[in-house]
Amino acid sequence: MAINRRHFTLGTAGAVSASALGLAHPAIAQAEPIRIGWLAALTGPSSAPGVGFNRGVIYAAEAINAAGGVKGRRIEIITRDTQGDPTKAVNATQELISQAKVHAIWGPTNSGESLAVTPIMARAKMPNIHPCVVDSLIDERRFPNAFRISPSNTQWDDAVRNYCLAILKLKKIAVIGDTTGYGVSAVNASVAGFKKDGAEVVYQANIDATQPDMTPDMLRARNAGAQAIVVWSVSTGMEARMMNTRAAMNWDVPFVGHPSLSSGEIGGLIEKPANWDKVYAIGYRSCSYGADGKLPPKNQALVERLAGKVNLQDTLLWWVACGIDAIDLVAKAVDTTGSSSGEAIIGFWNGLAKYEGYFGNYSYSPTRHNGYPVADVVMSAASSAKNGTFALAPGYSG
Repeated sequence: MAINRRHFTLGTAGAVSASALGLAHPAIAQAEPIRIGWLAALTGPSSAPGVGFNRGVIYAAEAINAAGGVKGRRIEIITRDTQGDPTKAVNATQELISQAKVHAIWGPTNSGESLAVTPIMARAKMPNIHPCVVDSLIDERRFPNAFRISPSNTQWDDAVRNYCLAILKLKKIAVIGDTTGYGVSAVNASVAGFKKDGAEVVYQANIDATQPDMTPDMLRARNAGAQAIVVWSVSTGMEARMMNTRAAMNWDVPFVGHPSLSSGEIGGLIEKPANWDKVYAIGYRSCSYGADGKLPPKNQALVERLAGKVNLQDTLLWWVACGIDAIDLVAKAVDTTGSSSGEAIIGFWNGLAKYEGYFGNYSYSPTRHNGYPVADVVMSAASSAKNGTFALAPGYSG
C-alpha cells in the first residue's frame, strides 16, 4: 500500500455535485473566497496519510466549486507541506493566520506537529479541525477552537479492549509496544484499561523496534498463557518480525491493535502470506466491507463516484473520506450561518449532533470536541485490503 507521491493530485471533480457533499447549489457570484488552510505532510517519511487526505480535500473543493461554491463563494485551499516537521508546521501556521488570512485550518496530520501548533491557533481563535489521536490535543477550555475529526487514542484503546474481551471473549492478554514515547504510554494505558475491565494482563513489554529477534518476548508471552497479543507500535518491521516468529512457533494467537498492523508494507516483510492471518487492526465501520464485499451504502456510493477520479488502490478510503468531511464541515458552517468568521464556524461546529459525514457521524458541543463515536471504531482483518478498505474482523454483526 505504498504511496506513489508523484501522483497524489486529482483531476477535476467533473459531474460530482455539491449535493453529494450535503451542500446547496448557490448561484455563482463575485465574492471573497472561503480560504481553508491545509497543513499537510505531503512529503517525507510520514506523508502517506497526508497524501490520502489531500485527495479528499481536492475532490471536495473541486466538487463544491463546480456547483457554484458556497453562497457564491469559492473554496480556496491554501496548502502548506509541513513534511512532518513540527518547526515547519509552526512557521506555516503563523503564515496562514497572519498573511494568508485563512478562515479555518484543517490539519496537521500527525500529533507531533499538532502539539506544536494547537496553542498558536488557540491564541488566534482560529477554527481548527484535525485527525490526530493524542488525547491532550483536545481540551475544550484551553483550546476552544480545536475539534477532532478522528477517534482519540483512548477510543482506539477502548475498541481494541472491547474486541478482545467482548467479541473474542479472551481474558488473558499480552500487551506489547515499542520503546518510543508513544509505545510506552500506549502500553501503560492499555494495560490499565484491561485490568480495570477484569482481564488478566499476563505479559507486558516494550521492545526496541530494531530488535532483530522477537523470539524471547513471544516465548514469554506464550509461556505466560496469553490468549491474544495487543500491539501498540507504528513500526511495521517490528510487527512483521512478530508475525514471522509466531508462525515459526506454530502458535495461532491473534494479534490485535494499532492500525499499522494493516499497512501494506507488512506484505513485503512477512515470510509468507499466511503469517498475516489472525491479525486485526483498528479500522472504521464506515470504511469496512461485510461478507457481501460491500461497504455501508453511503460509502459504497462514494466509492462508485470516486472511480476514475480518485485513486484508492494505494491509499486508505478513510483518509480520503476524512479529507472530504473536513472541507465539507467548513463549507457547511459558512452555508448555514452565512458567515466565514471564526466565531460563526466554531459556533456551528459546537452545535452539531450526529452530522453524517463519509468517515463518520460527528457530534460536538462546547464541552465535547471529540466528535467521533467509539462504536464506529472496529477491528479490520489486517490482510484484507481492497481499494483502501478492509473486511470487518470476525465477530461483528455487520
